[in-house]
Amino acid sequence: MIPQLFDRNALRRHRDRAASAPPGADFLFREVADRLADRLDDVTVHFPLALDIGARDGMLARALAGRGGIKSLIRLELSERLCGAGGGVAAVGEEDHLPFAPQRFNLVASNLALHWTQDLPGALAQIKRVLKPGGLFLASLFGGETLTELRQGLLAADAATSGGAAPRVSPFTDLRDAAGLLQRAGFDMPVADLDTIRVSYESPFRLMADLRAMGETNALAARPRHFARRALFAELATQQPGRQTATFQVIYLSGWV
Repeated sequence: MIPQLFDRNALRRHRDRAASAPPGADFLFREVADRLADRLDDVTVHFPLALDIGARDGMLARALAGRGGIKSLIRLELSERLCGAGGGVAAVGEEDHLPFAPQRFNLVASNLALHWTQDLPGALAQIKRVLKPGGLFLASLFGGETLTELRQGLLAADAATSGGAAPRVSPFTDLRDAAGLLQRAGFDMPVADLDTIRVSYESPFRLMADLRAMGETNALAARPRHFARRALFAELATQQPGRQTATFQVIYLSGWV
């Protein structure tokens, strides 16, 4: 049985909340969607039917428009509210359980969603299953150094205020593991590379507010279920005064069937 690392109900609530976030809160996802879509510009193959996994409100679908010979695209999204926000053909569903027949799609793409899967190897195997021969998998997900500054700050603040360390930031896959998983799933010509995006915030609290607006706050199954104490945030402000740099390491994956 696969360990339940994430609370999918909590993640769904976070995504529902993100559907009502102010304009611009999804800036990071839009930027990475554009970078991911750019990778189709060097591919001469056409992909008539595409699947967008973890589609949010369709930002990747918009970035892919006019590229790769895509004629039809289906969006799959955990949050019903986000699913209904983007128009087009969409289905509510999970990245871990693809409700599609084998060899259905020419292209499967995913933008910053697969880091939330309970079983990434299993998800990759399912993606390969729904791709037609000659199909392409293209994805981005957060890598191991993502939010390292916030993680270290919260660990230090927890240690100073409670003498322990609660799981407050998700673990992320590193580049080497991601490349190995593509090979294990049986993709041809697997490629994994990374990009690093650093964003400056006026404080760690502004960063956490943006993560909330993105729907990317803590959904670990083992997370604390009570509100964080004021002393923790006061200590975090002491540990990380002034502007806060946030590192977002993005892993890009591609593979053919």
